[in-house]
Amino acid sequence: MYLKKKIIALVPARGGSKEIKYKNLKKIKNKSLVEITSKFIDDLNITDYKVLNSDNKKILNLGNKLDFINIRRPKSLSGSKISDYQIINHSIKKLKKNNIRADYLIYLQPTSPKRNIKHLVKTLKKVIKKKLDGAWSVTKIDKKYHPLKVLRSNKGKIQLFSKKGKKVFARQMLDDVFIRNGVFYIFSINKLEIKKTIYLRNMILSECNYSTVNIDTIADLKYARKIL
Repeated sequence: MYLKKKIIALVPARGGSKEIKYKNLKKIKNKSLVEITSKFIDDLNITDYKVLNSDNKKILNLGNKLDFINIRRPKSLSGSKISDYQIINHSIKKLKKNNIRADYLIYLQPTSPKRNIKHLVKTLKKVIKKKLDGAWSVTKIDKKYHPLKVLRSNKGKIQLFSKKGKKVFARQMLDDVFIRNGVFYIFSINKLEIKKTIYLRNMILSECNYSTVNIDTIADLKYARKIL
C-alpha cells in the first residue's frame, strides 16, 4: 500500500516472440528479464500484489518461484497483435474473481528492464496526490526525428508525413515530443474500467532522464547487457 492506496504491479510476459525466441526468459547478468522485473517490484516495496500474466508454462513456473500471483493467458490473447489494454483488462477481471481489488495498477514490461525506483515512486505520488488518471514513462525524441521532419514515400516520391512540416525551417520552431519507452505505466483502475482504454484523458508524461532500452531485437538485448 502507498499513500493509503492499494497497488497492483502487473507484469505481461508472453512466451512467443518473432525476433527473439523466449524473449522474456533471456538473461542479463544471470537473471532473466522476468526475474529482473520481479526484483524491481520487490525492491519497490509499495505494491500489495505482484501479478504475472503469461501463456507460457516455463514463465508461469518461474512466476511461482518468484512469488507472483500467476494468471494464465488464453490463446485468444497470446498473439502479437493483442493490445496492452486487453491484457490489463483480462488480469483485472481474473483478480476480481479472486476478490483481489486495488486502486492503482503499475504495468511493467520485462522488455524494458532499466528502471529507477525513485522515478517511479515520485510519479506515482504525483498521480495519487493530484488524483490523475495515470502516467506513462517516456523518452524525449531528438528533434532530428521530429514528426514534422519525417518523410514518407508516395509511389516513390517524397511526401511530408505532416503538411505542417512545410512551415518548419529551424529546429527552434519544433516543440518537444516524446515516445513511450515501456519502463512503466501507471493507471487508475477505476478509470481503466470506465474508459476501457489505456489512453485515459487526465494522464501525465514522466520523462526518464536516464538511459533506457526496449528489447525487440538481438541488438537491443546486447545494448541492455551493456547498460544494466
